[in-house]
Amino acid sequence: MKILFIGDIFGGGGRKMVKKVLPILREEEKPDIVITNAENLSHGNGFTTKAISEMREAGVDFFTNGNHVWGNKDGYKHLDDPHFPVIRPANYPSDEVPGDGYRIIEDSVGNKILIVNLIGRVFMRKDFDCPFKKMDEILDEVKKEKLAAIFVDFHAEATSEKYALAHYLDGRISALIGTHTHVPTADCHILENGTALMSDAGMVGAVDSIIGVRKDSIIKSFLNQMPMKHEPETSGQMVLNSVMIEIDDKTKKALNIYHIQKFSD
Repeated sequence: MKILFIGDIFGGGGRKMVKKVLPILREEEKPDIVITNAENLSHGNGFTTKAISEMREAGVDFFTNGNHVWGNKDGYKHLDDPHFPVIRPANYPSDEVPGDGYRIIEDSVGNKILIVNLIGRVFMRKDFDCPFKKMDEILDEVKKEKLAAIFVDFHAEATSEKYALAHYLDGRISALIGTHTHVPTADCHILENGTALMSDAGMVGAVDSIIGVRKDSIIKSFLNQMPMKHEPETSGQMVLNSVMIEIDDKTKKALNIYHIQKFSD
């Protein structure tokens, strides 16, 4: 089984890049399923149903999220719909939070894939539940399912927290891929017991930006320490960062993992 995971898609420029490049990647890499993080999909803050449909038409099968999941009510109000292909971090500390933190879906040939979204606690502004214990709970809940792969998007700031969770789950999941920092890490590898790891997949957005945002406002905020409105950069060269994971669907162990980076002309 081949899972293609695309890093955080940032705003309209990122969506345009996905529409341009993903059909080529599908032809070249032939993934069984394509997953991406949607928390920055609409103007860098949240997602809309229109943006989700746009990315579905481009070839994305399923969407995870992060701390900006609540950025647009048009999108998150649909999270309780079991047919809406979007989940949010599982370790929000309340049963009143809409949506699911994980979903089991099937690929084109009927293989069942567990997709889990978790959010980190180190350097994050909210008080989330423990992602380690939450993942234990999820694995216990699905233990009777005949799964071909278990994929985790861990939306976290600290590399140490991502590595710790990956090692904690090594051998129990197929892959843990980090999101949130928008900067791809040069650390694709497979852990001792068969779990693939990349601590951040990177983003899809403008190269000449500050993690997808126009440079001027970010620089000004660093200089004067005042909050500034973040506007996505939609012009100039774009980059698409993604990661391919090959998995043995009999053992759920990773066989290969590699980073794929594409630039616009």
